[in-house]
Amino acid sequence: MLYDIKLHLHYDYAAAAGGGRHQVRVMPQTIAGVQRVIAASLSFQPSPAERADFSDFFGNNVTSIAFRDAHETLDIRMSARVSVSRPEPGLDVSPDINGLRSELDLVRSLSPFAPHHFLAASDHVGIDPAITAYARESLASSALATASDLCNRIHRDFTYDGKATTVQTRASDAFALKRGVCQDFSHIMIAGLRGLGIPAGYVSGFLRTIPPKGKPRLEGADAMHAWVKAWCGRDAGWQEFDPTNGMRASNDHITVGYGRDYSDVAPIVGVLKTTGGQVGEQAVDVIPVAVEKV
Repeated sequence: MLYDIKLHLHYDYAAAAGGGRHQVRVMPQTIAGVQRVIAASLSFQPSPAERADFSDFFGNNVTSIAFRDAHETLDIRMSARVSVSRPEPGLDVSPDINGLRSELDLVRSLSPFAPHHFLAASDHVGIDPAITAYARESLASSALATASDLCNRIHRDFTYDGKATTVQTRASDAFALKRGVCQDFSHIMIAGLRGLGIPAGYVSGFLRTIPPKGKPRLEGADAMHAWVKAWCGRDAGWQEFDPTNGMRASNDHITVGYGRDYSDVAPIVGVLKTTGGQVGEQAVDVIPVAVEKV
């Protein structure tokens, strides 16, 4: 699939900010055999006094910006044309949980995609006994089947509620509520898999949404999305699951970044020299252009 993607982040400050420094992670990335960025741009208003573009440890596109002059608002606009062509899921060649542990012991790498980075607790994801017990009910004959079952159960057992949680909510709190959004469901799945000994990480990106039959597509109605990657052994490698929708990641999932949890791939993080609070708005358009012919 070929997509045109537009993102607009807008922030209003209660009092003019006298300066600020931020890191922005909203640009899709090229992933061999899965996704190709054909063109992309990222702009800011007001224009920052400093700007630097680089890749972080996990290979995510990062733009660092700094402001020195006073400003009352911040607008971030990203546009990109991206081609997505995920391979069809193949046969399940992943080992069972005991075999996975043996294969994990043989991995002698600490590269960004090494599974060892995705086993321990992280900022938003603790190893919670209650979540581990819940995940244990999904144990199956293979790591892939276990992850798939857990993904489907979270989709079935939890209620999507945009008002129940915030971006600061931890996996254990969302699990207790049995409510949340894509970020929460992903954190719960990650916590459950790690509790079982299956390496799991967080994927940030966009999801094409299809309006109800007979209804027009609403511009700006989409939002950034989150899903999960799980390491299913040496042969199966990393596989991606969307617990919010109870499905494997498809050509409708466009990847921005990978991390241990949300804190590694938050769209914007930073500091401001100001007083009072701020109000933010997000609008995303994911527009299919055409089906690419090979």
